[in-house]
Amino acid sequence: MDGGGRLSRSLGSQRPQSNPQTRVASAAPRSRGRASASVRRPASRHPDRFEPPHPWIAIAERRLPRFAGLAATTLILIGAVVLGVVKGDHADDVLGALSDTRNAVANAVGFRITSVAISGRKQLTQDEVLAVGGVNGRSSLLFLDAATARDKLKADPWIADATVQKLYPGRLQIDITERKPFAPWQENGRVSVIAEDGTVLEPYVARRFVSLPLVVGKGAETRARDFLNLLAQYPQVRTQVKAIVYVGERRWNLRLADGVDVRLPEFGVEQALATLTKMDKEAGLFSRDITAIDMRLPDRLTVRLSEAAAKARDELLKDKKPKKAGSA
Repeated sequence: MDGGGRLSRSLGSQRPQSNPQTRVASAAPRSRGRASASVRRPASRHPDRFEPPHPWIAIAERRLPRFAGLAATTLILIGAVVLGVVKGDHADDVLGALSDTRNAVANAVGFRITSVAISGRKQLTQDEVLAVGGVNGRSSLLFLDAATARDKLKADPWIADATVQKLYPGRLQIDITERKPFAPWQENGRVSVIAEDGTVLEPYVARRFVSLPLVVGKGAETRARDFLNLLAQYPQVRTQVKAIVYVGERRWNLRLADGVDVRLPEFGVEQALATLTKMDKEAGLFSRDITAIDMRLPDRLTVRLSEAAAKARDELLKDKKPKKAGSA
């Protein structure tokens, strides 16, 4: 017992009183040791340094300007769009949309085409001239290319020459020189209207051209002018001609209004026309019942009668044939 009359605990059962601060202090090193053990990494000689980039990459980073990557990406995207437009055959649509947009802006600020003056047209209408030149209701005077419009006009077979003037802010002046229709030209069953120089003006014949002389045959479109000028010197023959036919690209035949074919020689055409004129004046050759006149031989003229005329001639000759002696 102790002095107070209390029983003393045995020394073996006594445990030292632990201080809370002491327990925390003693536990802290152990917890730090466990945490450090869980995130431990391989030791590095220079832990704050990164691996150096490839030399070419380092050079590119030093030499290329800022935002070069963004610019390259943009170019790639634009190239992909352009390639898609070209491959998809949408280039004309895109260019047309861009042209309409800029023309709309120009028209909005005062460059709309308000008046058009066209001189020199006879066969073409004003709408046809504007359509050929590429001028429409959306066109603006500011972005209209006068040289391009002139080239388009001159490319039309009806237009021999053209000038285009832009008079700001909204006037357009177009002067054209038209080719004159010369004759309908027939080849392989197709009939077209040609000019004097042989240019095909229209791939068909309108009613207003049917009075012109018909030209037939390969190569006739370029040689008809000279021959018709020669034929005009013999009005007695020219007024009877309905068509001229170029045969074998070397000589001419005449088709008269009553269906008679006149076969002219390859050489000496003027002399043959003079002979036709003389015979028609003296003997009314073109009014005879004949179907063809052959003048290809230099020393003779051969006439082929129609069937009715040939039959009548045969009967006439039969009646004039002398009868044999002793016949009844």
